[in-house]
Amino acid sequence: MTAPKLDRHFYPMIRALEDFSRDVEAFGKGHDVTLVVERNGGYNYLYTFKAFEDGYDDERNYHVAERLVKTILWVCGGYRIGVCGSAEIYRRLKAAYAKTGARAFDEDFMSGVYECPFEVVQYDRVPAEKRASVKVGGYLDGCRIGFDAGGSDRKVSAVIDGEVVYSEEVVWSPKTTADPHYHYREILTAMQTAASKMPRVDCIGVSSAGVYIDNKIMVASLFIKVDKAVYGDYVKNMYIEIGREMGVPIEVANDGDVTALAGSLDLNDGRVLGLAMGTSEAAGYINAEGGLNGWLSELAFAPVDFSADAMRDEWSGDVGVGCKYFSQDAVIKLAEYGGYVFEEGLTPAEKLKVIQGLAEKGDKLALDVFSDIGVYLADTIPYYAQFYDIRHILLLGRVMSGKGGDVILETCKKVLKEDFPAFASLDVATPSEHMRRVGQSIAAASLPKGKA
Repeated sequence: MTAPKLDRHFYPMIRALEDFSRDVEAFGKGHDVTLVVERNGGYNYLYTFKAFEDGYDDERNYHVAERLVKTILWVCGGYRIGVCGSAEIYRRLKAAYAKTGARAFDEDFMSGVYECPFEVVQYDRVPAEKRASVKVGGYLDGCRIGFDAGGSDRKVSAVIDGEVVYSEEVVWSPKTTADPHYHYREILTAMQTAASKMPRVDCIGVSSAGVYIDNKIMVASLFIKVDKAVYGDYVKNMYIEIGREMGVPIEVANDGDVTALAGSLDLNDGRVLGLAMGTSEAAGYINAEGGLNGWLSELAFAPVDFSADAMRDEWSGDVGVGCKYFSQDAVIKLAEYGGYVFEEGLTPAEKLKVIQGLAEKGDKLALDVFSDIGVYLADTIPYYAQFYDIRHILLLGRVMSGKGGDVILETCKKVLKEDFPAFASLDVATPSEHMRRVGQSIAAASLPKGKA
């Protein structure tokens, strides 16, 4: 099997699951354990796997179950974990997801997103599964505004019957500004500018990084400097209030989902997983029906490496999660593994540019860096496919730029063909030129159904 050249410790999640399943089968006394993650609206996600009986290898049982639960939490979102089939796995997960446990970060984050206490419960029987599919986007009639809230610039487009008639990008500083009135004014100004280019406005669609539930901003790095103790729910309801001031319906979606929607519209197909490799790993998904599952798809915090020696994420405190494998951090990590010493004082973005520049010149270490990310990706796609029904994978972000991005894509396809033939026919690609130019704007503008 193909292994990374620079990361000797990498142990892909899919391999870990395969090894575990093989050993349980050889043991001969495996039994079903079902993990349940429940979120708002009573929706849940169930995952059943064979585990050793309690008392045989409880540590390994727990480690596999914990990695699976962690993945489901960040794929789907949720405030309740249920366990059926193992009292020992339940006991250990309950301790890990306590406020002082190993997964305190996850417990606190999910409690905030869903605005209710997080809990781990034990089930006597497996509950019925309840999934959602919400049609979103693809509405192109009328006069629409598409807004994309980026960390360094804000983009807005005026769209009439699916055609972009005006578009602008304006530099702003949301992540370093503590007064949320600044964010409100900047966003409203963008909306009003786009509105002035059309005879009327029927609705507004917003693409923005973060977690959104019912158009409410639950978690978003754009507002990281805003003190909630001072401003209360001002930020949470900001887009709703702006829609009210504009006097039209507004629909807000995570930027990863909007990117996947743009790809779905461009391909005229569903089952699209979008992965953006930049400052971190961002993701979005459009299902077979052309809708959203209502999931978080925050894959930056989902495990991809089972190794205990994997790199640690500074924010969540966990190891082996996606943000260290599909981002500029991955490029830096791998370059340093290969012995590269960066100049003092460079930012992560500047370090990425250094390695990308070396790759353009054919430097072997730089090319190995991007080749290893391609191996990471090929080994991770079958694991993501445990949770997403995928026909297309769209790769975006700064890390995918230039020669380095070409190497990632070529390596990924090669490894899939050789090591995972069942996924060799998967469409893994970068965006079309049309999508690069106007796809995101049109997709954002297409989010709402329109004016009632």
